[in-house]
Amino acid sequence: MSAVQQREVSSDEDGMRLDRWFAHHFPQLGFGRLQKLIRNGEVKVDKAKVTTNTRLSPGQTVRIPPIDDPETVKPVKVSNADAEFITSLIMYEDDDIYVLNKPAGLAVQGGSGTFRHIDGMLKSLPNKKGEPPRLVHRLDRDTSGCLVVAKTHAAASHFGTVFRSRSARKIYWAIVAGNPTPRQGEISCFLGKQKTLDGEQVVVVKNGTPGAQHSMSYYSTTDTASRRFAWVTLKPVTGRTHQLRVHMAQLGTPIINDPRYFNIENWQGTPGLGEGLHLHARRIAIPLRNGKRLDISAPLPPHMQQTFDALGFDAGRYDAQQQDPEEEA
Repeated sequence: MSAVQQREVSSDEDGMRLDRWFAHHFPQLGFGRLQKLIRNGEVKVDKAKVTTNTRLSPGQTVRIPPIDDPETVKPVKVSNADAEFITSLIMYEDDDIYVLNKPAGLAVQGGSGTFRHIDGMLKSLPNKKGEPPRLVHRLDRDTSGCLVVAKTHAAASHFGTVFRSRSARKIYWAIVAGNPTPRQGEISCFLGKQKTLDGEQVVVVKNGTPGAQHSMSYYSTTDTASRRFAWVTLKPVTGRTHQLRVHMAQLGTPIINDPRYFNIENWQGTPGLGEGLHLHARRIAIPLRNGKRLDISAPLPPHMQQTFDALGFDAGRYDAQQQDPEEEA
């Protein structure tokens, strides 16, 4: 049996739930066993009691009790189908990273009730040392598009710094209800979390509210379909949980089919639209370790392509390299 460990939360794990943190670092530990250890006070963060959904912050110390009891060990296997599937998502690969085109509806990490996720499938792509690729940033389960994973610890350290320092340029496409006013601009506000019946929800709060974090995004209206729908290009400056979804709702033009933040009463959609959240991580540009810069775009997911077709939007009409909402705003 292993000894008690003290492990520091890294910068790229900011905001991660404790149960997901354990699922990433100790995949052999079942969720039920983790719950028991937490109830007994054997798992602590900065010497304080916690719950499975406690959110972590960089620099905190997690107390990890002995967990290598044979009865808690569950072999982690990736099916052949999932191994083939994760390989099919690769848009770019070099010695340091993969860039995946994450489909909508697939979680990036595991958690309570989530057993099939990108992080688990990555175990089928070990490096020369047998280590699986590491996540360096994240997308919501229902958001599709560009996702970067690092092949080595050194690469993860580099790209973790890239994302924390905002050296990565991220462009998202969204379809929203209504037309933004003005057509382009900047959204800046403080966000906090409040408990709901099914977990947590991010809300706009006043500066100074406990737990409040500043958030900022640029947006630009790329095209409209009458006054009912708009295709919006988004650039997040900060990287808060659900930031773009909350920002568009705050602007009065929520992203269509957003199960948490769509806030228009008596809304009636249009026949022929795709189902699912219409938010896509279209493009990412990042500095590589060799000094070059990678700039890559992900094709629209099927449900958003369906909506583009239904509303008469032409993704090929606008060059993703040129339509940068920061420059337009």
